[in-house]
Amino acid sequence: MKQKISNLLSIIIPLLLGIGLMVYSYNSFTDEQLAKMKGYFLSADYNYVLLSLVIAFLGYVLRAYRWKYSLTQIGYVPNFKLNFLAVSIGYFVNLTIPRSGEVSRALILKKYQDIPFDKAFGTIIGERIVDFIILLFFIFLSLVVEFDTLKNFLLSYISIEKLILLIAVGLIGFLLSIYLYFYSKWKFILNLKSKVEGLKEGALSIWKMPHKWEFLVYTFLIWLSYVLMFYATTFALQETSSIGFGTTLVAFVIGSLTVSFTNGGFGFFPYLIGQILVLYYIPREAGEAFGWIAWISQFIITVTLGLFSFLALPFVRKNK
Repeated sequence: MKQKISNLLSIIIPLLLGIGLMVYSYNSFTDEQLAKMKGYFLSADYNYVLLSLVIAFLGYVLRAYRWKYSLTQIGYVPNFKLNFLAVSIGYFVNLTIPRSGEVSRALILKKYQDIPFDKAFGTIIGERIVDFIILLFFIFLSLVVEFDTLKNFLLSYISIEKLILLIAVGLIGFLLSIYLYFYSKWKFILNLKSKVEGLKEGALSIWKMPHKWEFLVYTFLIWLSYVLMFYATTFALQETSSIGFGTTLVAFVIGSLTVSFTNGGFGFFPYLIGQILVLYYIPREAGEAFGWIAWISQFIITVTLGLFSFLALPFVRKNK
C-alpha cells in the first residue's frame, strides 16, 4: 500500500509542480508577449524540428544496439527488435514515474526472452552509470565554457558574501558526508554503501566486456545524437538560430537534467530553457517558445514510439 501511494505521489507531485510553473509563466507574460509567442509558433521552420526527430529516432536505434554488448556479456543472444521496443517503452514509461522505464525494460526481456530480471536490470544500471558520467562531463564542460556568464548570473541574485558562505557550508557538508560514509555504522549509511558498491560493480563490469570500446563508441554516438537533436531544433526560430556552442551546451544540460528528474520535463523544460536563454539576450518569449517546440516534438516521438512498441511486442515474440 505504501509503495502504491509513493508511486502515485511521484507522478502527481511533479505534474502539479509542472502545471503550477506553466500557470505562473503564463500569468507573468503580457498580452503582447503572448501574441509574440504565438507568432513564434506559427512562423517556426518545422523542417528543422522534423530533422531533430529523425536524429532522435537514430538515438533510439543506437541505444537499442548498444544494449547488445552488455547482454552478450552475461551470456544471452540479443534480439535487436526486442531491444528497440523495450527502449522505446522505457522512454514512454519514464513520462510517468521518473526512471521507472529502466524497470520496464528489464521486465520486457524477462517476459519475452526469459532473461532473468536481475541480470537484465544490472545491464541497464551499468548503462545508466556510464550515461550519468557523460552527463557529469557535459555539466563540467558547460561550467568551464560559460563560467563568466553563469558567475555573473549567480552574483546578480546572490552577494559574494552569501556565495562564499554557501560554498563553505557546502564544503563542510561534503566533508561530513564523506566521513559518515566511511566511518558511520548507521543502518541507512550501511545500506547506502551496499547500493553504491553494487553500482560501482555495474560500472566496472563495462571494462570487462570483450567489446568495451565498441560499447563506448556507441555511448559517444548516443550522446552526440542528443546534442545534435537539441541543436537542430534551435534553427526552427530565427531568434535561437544564431546561438553559439556554449549557449547550446548550457541549455542542453539544463534540459537533460529536467527530463531526468521530472516527468519528462513537463512544465519545467520550457520555463528553464527560457530562463537560461535570457542570459544570452534572447527574448524570454522566444526562449520559452523554443523550449515548448523542443519539448512537444520530443514528447510526440516518445509517445508515438512507445505506443507503437506496446502494440508490436506480441509480433516480435512470435517471430523471435
